[in-house]
Amino acid sequence: MYNKDNVFAKILRGEIPNKTVYSDDNVLAFYDVAPRARVHVLVIPRGEYTDIFDFTQNAPESLQIAFWAGVRNTVEKLGLRDNFRTVANTGRGAGQSVMHFHVHIMSDERFKEDF
Repeated sequence: MYNKDNVFAKILRGEIPNKTVYSDDNVLAFYDVAPRARVHVLVIPRGEYTDIFDFTQNAPESLQIAFWAGVRNTVEKLGLRDNFRTVANTGRGAGQSVMHFHVHIMSDERFKEDF
């Protein structure tokens, strides 16, 4: 069940400030406050979805398409087209700490060797 008081819901409502990278009617992308790479950005949909399963099963197709376009637009805005990774942790056991679906975009020099 979605918790409307999670930190990302508060960010979407403007209750918590963020350092926005990209924003449109469907997504918000902002820098992670505890980065694990030189560049670490989170992309979240503007909707109440707990994880990737909830999002892909319940979000309208138009939002799903717009979300992935927002991920692409964020990567392009950051200039990372050839040097990034995306991660979507699902469930607390996998490291999902905020139960609002989100994708991490991460990049730094050491990741170049991982591709």
